[in-house]
Amino acid sequence: MVASRPAPTASAKRTELRASDSVLVELLRTNGKTGVGELASALRVTATAVRQRLERLMREGIVTREVVITSGEGGASGARRRGRPAHVYGLTEKGERTGGDNFRDLAVVLWSEIRRVESPEVRRGLLSRVGSAMAGLYEDQISDGTLNERLERMVELLRERQITCGVEFATEPGGNPLAVLTNHVCPYPEIAELDRGICAAERLMLQELLGTSVSLASCRLDGADCCRFAIPLSGGAGQADPGPVAEES
Repeated sequence: MVASRPAPTASAKRTELRASDSVLVELLRTNGKTGVGELASALRVTATAVRQRLERLMREGIVTREVVITSGEGGASGARRRGRPAHVYGLTEKGERTGGDNFRDLAVVLWSEIRRVESPEVRRGLLSRVGSAMAGLYEDQISDGTLNERLERMVELLRERQITCGVEFATEPGGNPLAVLTNHVCPYPEIAELDRGICAAERLMLQELLGTSVSLASCRLDGADCCRFAIPLSGGAGQADPGPVAEES
């Protein structure tokens, strides 16, 4: 049995910022709620340019705007008459999550800890849970269509992640149709160099997303030119039989 997985959260999807927006976001992160005038002065651009960036970031859910009432001269956005409303801008929860990007280093460290687990049974359980969690990140992007439709969408998702891949169709010795998903780029090169258990997790991820059995036909770690996953087409979607999850050998 595959262990149940938590529902994917919004933080699983990282927001990419333009270079100019990153500077503005960092100012808000450092200074807290700030007015347009102060932002324009710090960035050395016009207030109009700042407002355009802020409007875009608000539409993306990264920045929030609040109305404040100034009590005298000065205030958040420069000199204003007594009691005149002003706007200040700050980061939303999503905006706060646009900070550093050390996920790759953290993943390598965490996987190193998984390697230290001595119990084969516990280790297999961890790999199963990792594979299921990886599938959970993308399952809402693959519709409940046919196996071929799921496979097509899976390829699109991999390519969106800058993973060069493709699908070829063949026939098994018994005459059953077979799809072969070929990854020309390893999605987890640093981890794969440490431990090929990541191959088992990736296979399980594909198996859950496609809804059918998946096997690792060839692997770069064995000297192959690329990694290939074999997917039988005769069973149709929803016919997966996870079985015990073993590390790829």
